[in-house]
Amino acid sequence: MEALPEDEEYSFREVVLPSLIPVVQEPELERESGERRRGRDVIVAVDHGPNSKHAFDWALVHFCRLADTLHLVHAVSSVKNDVVYETSQALMEKLAIEAYQVAMVKSVARVVEGDAGKVICKEAEKVKPAAVILGTRGRSLVRSVLQGSVSEYCFHNCKSAPVIIVPGKEAGDESIVDWTRSEDPKP
Repeated sequence: MEALPEDEEYSFREVVLPSLIPVVQEPELERESGERRRGRDVIVAVDHGPNSKHAFDWALVHFCRLADTLHLVHAVSSVKNDVVYETSQALMEKLAIEAYQVAMVKSVARVVEGDAGKVICKEAEKVKPAAVILGTRGRSLVRSVLQGSVSEYCFHNCKSAPVIIVPGKEAGDESIVDWTRSEDPKP
């Protein structure tokens, strides 16, 4: 994959999140100053796969805090295709509601057209987040080296923020508990 030229424009559509999500008030953090008071911008690259959901869950549990803004980015082949956009919008709405319920963070969602690695790095250049968080694709090491991957591309080309690549569930991460489905969470 090549880096996206800096002056090249790309297409995107903002996702209007449902009004069911209450507006997150700015927290009153009298003792806090600077970045903790203002909150941080955090980009989470999402798709419809289980590893992406796992990375999103990891970000909510381990990284996000009260005043943060979660930027959900989903790359598609065409933003003009209404079926693709509506499916992506449904995914973003579900994740935004979950982000509010679990971590009480504000969400902003954007469906972006183009190669996933390139547009995630371009979004990071625009937003200047505290981190870019994404999951692995679940390929073997050999296939990943031969075919490349979005997470590898972002790791090498995202210069405006640290990239956190969350390994898939099969890698043995039992620290994330799904509180919405589990009635008796593990200690």
